[in-house]
Amino acid sequence: MAGAQRVLIYLLRRDLRLADNPIFHEIAKLNAQSKKPFTHVLPVFVYPAEQVEISGFLDPGQEKSPYKEARSRVGNFWRCGTHRVKFLAESVWDLKKDLQKVQSDLIIRVGSVKDAVGSILEGYRGKEGAELHGLWMTSEEGWEEQNEEEAVKSMVEKDGKEFKLWVDEKYYIDDRDIPFKDSRELPDVFTTYRKMVEPLRDAPRKELPKPEQLLPLPDHIPDQAAPFKIPSSYDEVLAALKKPLEEKPVDVQGPPKLPQDAKSAHPFVGGSKAGHERVDHLIDSGSMSSYKDTRNGLLGLDFSTKLSAWLALGSISARQVHWKLLDFENGKGSCGQSADGYGKGENKGTAAVRFELLWRDYMRLCTRKFGMRLFFIDGYRGDADAVNKFISSPYTHSTNKKNKKGVDDENTRRIVERFLNGTTGTGLIDASQRELWLTGWTSNRARQNVASYLSKHLGIDWRLGAEWYESNLIDYDVSSNWGNWQYVAGVGNDPRGDARVFNPVKQAVDYDTNGEYVRTWVPELRDVGRGEGGQQQSGGDSMESLMGVFQAWRVPPEEKKRLGLEGVEFVESPLIRIDFSVNRRGGGRPRGRGRGRSGRGGDRGRQ
Repeated sequence: MAGAQRVLIYLLRRDLRLADNPIFHEIAKLNAQSKKPFTHVLPVFVYPAEQVEISGFLDPGQEKSPYKEARSRVGNFWRCGTHRVKFLAESVWDLKKDLQKVQSDLIIRVGSVKDAVGSILEGYRGKEGAELHGLWMTSEEGWEEQNEEEAVKSMVEKDGKEFKLWVDEKYYIDDRDIPFKDSRELPDVFTTYRKMVEPLRDAPRKELPKPEQLLPLPDHIPDQAAPFKIPSSYDEVLAALKKPLEEKPVDVQGPPKLPQDAKSAHPFVGGSKAGHERVDHLIDSGSMSSYKDTRNGLLGLDFSTKLSAWLALGSISARQVHWKLLDFENGKGSCGQSADGYGKGENKGTAAVRFELLWRDYMRLCTRKFGMRLFFIDGYRGDADAVNKFISSPYTHSTNKKNKKGVDDENTRRIVERFLNGTTGTGLIDASQRELWLTGWTSNRARQNVASYLSKHLGIDWRLGAEWYESNLIDYDVSSNWGNWQYVAGVGNDPRGDARVFNPVKQAVDYDTNGEYVRTWVPELRDVGRGEGGQQQSGGDSMESLMGVFQAWRVPPEEKKRLGLEGVEFVESPLIRIDFSVNRRGGGRPRGRGRGRSGRGGDRGRQ
């Protein structure tokens, strides 16, 4: 078609950045050439109907979506809840604004990826003045994402156009530098893999520069397919995404309310701009250097990096983080000049950050190796007894039927509800679950304990927890989330398997020293052990008084009456009573004896 605009479609998913993006980098290089294989580029992002509920985009007058609701298989939760969908929408819109600055734009569509792309392809067939050159996209590891890739490839190549699947370069070590070609060669133990790729400081490739200009949008852009309509503003897009979630909130009795003075530990917005500002702040404030010592914190903004949400969506890449750390360590640039460690090489904090970035790589490679086993109840291990080890979901059975362990579904449903809304009676678990519900975030240390509590203390199908996290976590990543839940549940690649059981009372003693985290998110217990005025005792709270914070059933009767805790279900009837005793030896730290042991590991790769 002589004189026609030759159009390349770039289908974006979790590569939502302009800088250090190999596809945009290649497009910018081709733009500088006199002879170009294509003349125009159409960047497209699709909110996928299987993962994100899109019925809020229905055209006025249309009542029913052609797609099933985007709900999880085991728990029937929304797959992308309000906190996560907001961060996703912010990230998409931030890229849209970045592209507009380089003479391009981001076209937003909704539907299954197959249908959305198919509609665009149809819009270019036989179109005068426009000819489709092909479609490029970045590879992903999840089975749904790989199904998308196969479907798109088939459609594009059926039309005789170019399809190219690019290496996903948002990770720490480039795929082409991994010391094996076959994913079956990936060691089942992380430490073995780490030793194969060390030294970590030398491992990442150079980051790619931010393009100054891209090829323009084509004159003809096919419309969103019926029965949906895409709004023109961010606020309208976000409203459409949230509408069905708010109209049909999760069906759980007694949802938690935001306590007075409780603040989110993750008040950040999505997008590359905010992600890079966060990295710079962490370096400037010294938080990167202190990360090794603070990463198990529970309250506050800077005890951990909290970069995982931006990394999950590809708004920033792991190697961008690495090169900023390297500049700080080598004394280059202005970032971190006044912080301890500037120009003094790698320190234990920056080394620990790289270690966690590699964990994200490893979990992603596990997904590549094990595929659909990521979502099986018996996990990577394939233990046939796993099906009988867990109480199955009450949401996949008829009311009052017995599940596979002979436990009444209605009773299990109530237990799960109390787990979800943070009324189990175990303080650390309740604080974490309420924080997650209300903010979309909870710390790494808390996540490990929650996963262990559901799968090993309650013995309930761990996939319910993984799906709940998928729905709520701002930083949800398919490999990290599902792989870490497997790890803690004892069906993944933890060498200790079932032997690793976190005691959430001992963990609270170790990591919530004065109970401030539990007091913040479980306000009913805020004044436990603190007298009439609610003031902390001089020298800190006594260990015995903290036992009432960490397990409310241990609040003495007279104090229970004074604080109005009589008759409160999680106080009077905890789901479990965890055995834990405190000894003092020469004024030293308390020692706990209780069910199971805890240890390092679990929910790794959380930044």
